[in-house]
Amino acid sequence: MAKYIFVTGGVVSSLGKGIAASAVAALLEARGLKVTSQKLDPYINVDPGTLSPFQHGEVFVTDDGAETDLDLGHYERFTSTRMSQNNNYTTGKIYYNVILKERRGDYLGETVQVVPHITDEIKNSIKSVSDGFDIVIVEIGGTIGDIESLPFLEAIRQFRYDVGRENVIYIHLTLVPYISTAGELKSKPTQHSVRELRAIGIQPDILICRTERPLSQSIKKKIALHCNLDIDAVVAAIDVESIYEVPIMLHDEGIDRIIEKKFSLDTPVPDLSKWENVIRKFKDPGDTVTIAICGKYVGLKDSYKSLMEALIHGGIANNVKVDLQWIDAEDIEKSGAEKYLADVDGVLIPGGFGERGIEGKIEAVNYSRTKKIPFLGICLGMQCAVIEFARNVCGMNGANSTEFDKNTPYPVIYLIEEWYDFRNETVQRRDINSDKGGTMRLGEYPCVLEEDSLAFRAYGTRNIHERHRHRYEFNNVNKETLEKLGLKISGTSPDKQLVEIIEIKDHPWFFGCQFHPEFKSRPLDPHPVFRAFIGAAFREKKLLFQNPTIEKMEVVNE
Repeated sequence: MAKYIFVTGGVVSSLGKGIAASAVAALLEARGLKVTSQKLDPYINVDPGTLSPFQHGEVFVTDDGAETDLDLGHYERFTSTRMSQNNNYTTGKIYYNVILKERRGDYLGETVQVVPHITDEIKNSIKSVSDGFDIVIVEIGGTIGDIESLPFLEAIRQFRYDVGRENVIYIHLTLVPYISTAGELKSKPTQHSVRELRAIGIQPDILICRTERPLSQSIKKKIALHCNLDIDAVVAAIDVESIYEVPIMLHDEGIDRIIEKKFSLDTPVPDLSKWENVIRKFKDPGDTVTIAICGKYVGLKDSYKSLMEALIHGGIANNVKVDLQWIDAEDIEKSGAEKYLADVDGVLIPGGFGERGIEGKIEAVNYSRTKKIPFLGICLGMQCAVIEFARNVCGMNGANSTEFDKNTPYPVIYLIEEWYDFRNETVQRRDINSDKGGTMRLGEYPCVLEEDSLAFRAYGTRNIHERHRHRYEFNNVNKETLEKLGLKISGTSPDKQLVEIIEIKDHPWFFGCQFHPEFKSRPLDPHPVFRAFIGAAFREKKLLFQNPTIEKMEVVNE
């Protein structure tokens, strides 16, 4: 039978429950346990797929095509477990399932209520991910005191009685602020947060205290006394430079040993040498590369969370620090690309939706292509690269995507209405009137690579699988013309109907992909595309440094 760890947060939001839960998972996995994680979110949207990135940050996509909370990306980056649609439930999804059951008559005339019907549905969702795992870590979104979270908190309170006290641990993440005017760390917010949690009926077993300064034994003792805990169950989580230091920090505080003891487990001491190597490379890189991210949601960095982490992983793989320059595509439209891109070592255009900033992105592509700057275009970034090439190399004036111009004379990117889903072995259909939520090409799809390509040299194999999240595709009507003038299609679906990767000949490194490689990158296993992109940017930087008067030229991939 699986054992369960529930992670809640108090005092303020954005304390890092997802990172804490992921770090605990990494430690338990390092002890030889099989661990999975789940996020329960209190908002009423069925999933975050239709939420603006400014509202909720990145939408993370799983292999099975679920659009989920960004914390599932943390779960995957810290452990070897792949998430699925059952690893993320929202209030909307829970209520939707209950209402469907009520309409079918499953409750046999009962009055449907929060307790027991909603709470039972929540408990069933938790159990749905437990098969085959030793430990299930469940993060409850929001902050103690939020009205939206109450059904989830009631469900996890009941859960301990359903599966046995010996099979459940509650971890509460709080803030211990430092008041500079008083020169003191203050434990009162933590005491109030725990008091509110206990009023709901949940006594935390472990406290993780976020703090910018070390917690003295006297402060830990005070917190333990007022919160009804053993002193060793008060764990300090001091601010660190990299999130990948958190597993080591929590291990040093003994959290995995506490969990082992409370669950009466017998596991080996974890080997954290791989994590230590990641931190060493992160803190002591051999050099630096500057990468410009030209996007439209740069006002909230969490909109590109997986992308940021994947670039860091690419830097770790090449032993360089990646300096990110965030550039709003609309600023390029106003002031031109030269102002923002002249001194960068690489340009990345990420995914996105909608017309805003598109011409700025296309101008950034043109600058990267003509100035021979290593370029990576992801999803919409690849589509912009195709549009730019069609306009400026192939003479297709007015070329565009039908997402932005329905009457374009050259629809090089268009809304595909039918394609074969290799995952489900079915034909998928959609049109312009389809619902926005969950109607994209979502999840993992196969791709076949051309051997003489940047893609093949990066991956080292012909057959790959990558995750998608988009509605618009490369239009094969224009394929022959584009290829004739230098666009290389180096990756397609097995039936060759869907273009997945494009490259440009006579360029040091120019790569566009329809999928999102950032969703599969991990610090212990950097994604091949980001490894290759950062490597190319670093090689070009070294080449220019050694020969400052010559033009950029193509170099052989190492």
